[in-house]
Amino acid sequence: MTRVLEDVLRRERPVLLAALARRFGDLELAEDSLQDAVTEALTRWEAAGRPPNPGGWLMTTAQRKAIDRLRRERLGADKLRQLAALGDHAGEPDDDRLALVFACCHPALSREQQTALTLRSVCGLSTPEIAAAFLVSPSTLAARLVRAKRTLREQEIRIRVPEPEEFGARLSEVLTVVYLTFNEGWLASSTQVPQRADLVRESVALADLLVDLMPTEPEVLALRALISFHQSRAETRFTDDGRLVLLSDQDRSRWDQDAVILGTALLNRAMSHRRPGRFQLQAAIAALHATAVSWADTDWPQIRLLYTRLDELTPSPVVRLNRAVATRFVHGAAAALAEVEAEALALSGYRLFHATRAQFLRDLGHVDEAQAADERALALATNPAERDLLTRRLECEPPGPHA
Repeated sequence: MTRVLEDVLRRERPVLLAALARRFGDLELAEDSLQDAVTEALTRWEAAGRPPNPGGWLMTTAQRKAIDRLRRERLGADKLRQLAALGDHAGEPDDDRLALVFACCHPALSREQQTALTLRSVCGLSTPEIAAAFLVSPSTLAARLVRAKRTLREQEIRIRVPEPEEFGARLSEVLTVVYLTFNEGWLASSTQVPQRADLVRESVALADLLVDLMPTEPEVLALRALISFHQSRAETRFTDDGRLVLLSDQDRSRWDQDAVILGTALLNRAMSHRRPGRFQLQAAIAALHATAVSWADTDWPQIRLLYTRLDELTPSPVVRLNRAVATRFVHGAAAALAEVEAEALALSGYRLFHATRAQFLRDLGHVDEAQAADERALALATNPAERDLLTRRLECEPPGPHA
């Protein structure tokens, strides 16, 4: 029965939590009540069997638990009167999720708190998974979440979709969260599975909702375009036995051209507004990859230029690391290695820094140093497909002259 409950929560937790948070206007109360309902389900379902509508059972039980909590609290009576005045009408599931996303990205929270809270509450990522995305320790991330929830509670911030004039203060963080969710699904930080289709679906659904909500906002259109370009090659990223296939080795004849066409149309719509932004630049880079005949024929000078512009707009060592890959094809491996080495301090705990550096060292014939860099990348990697790729690369590496 535990497995059954886990499966239900994996599918329905974000929707249930969003609906509870919107109904009660309190994220912490929603989380606690849902957990109380899950605890009750463990015993009830074991004795009586799985109910016909597990999600509905959890929702009803969680609402009852929330009301019981409010009755026990000093300020609960006021909240219950407010709920009675609002009636029992609940928003549509899509409205609930959007309300929760925008509430988590309230300007009263820091950018780090906004993103972490949304990934945890809306998308259901674990604390270690979110910490990996932020390149911080799980304990640091947990403290960040606690502070964020405390701020929402103390300022009595209700869960609602803001008015259009309020979008600007939150949109950047909302888009960041949706893309981080997609990235976690695309290549999971989990040690158990290489990718998470549920998170990819969640990010696509949220991106589509944002397009419906803001159809003329260029960055919203660009984010959806970026996701579409990535999805165009979804079927070629892994072999039949689950091994990761690098972009340079993927079979481009199998790429989904409908997804490329959709991404191109969305990007063109975004760029027509002549308000450049970071997601438009990232989508433009993805478009160049998606439309290149081969890895070697990719327009590397243009990609490098776009990364330079992206770094000017939103400076980031990860952006500069990606630009170095293009530098390798434009100016050679030595120039690329120099760019990567400049980010050593900022990215010392980032697996892709070491893996990228290893490739440049290998290009220059520094085999022993390349092996050491790959070993460091392997020590930092958690995704099983990435670990397999790095392991195979190390096993196939011939020893250096001084080995």
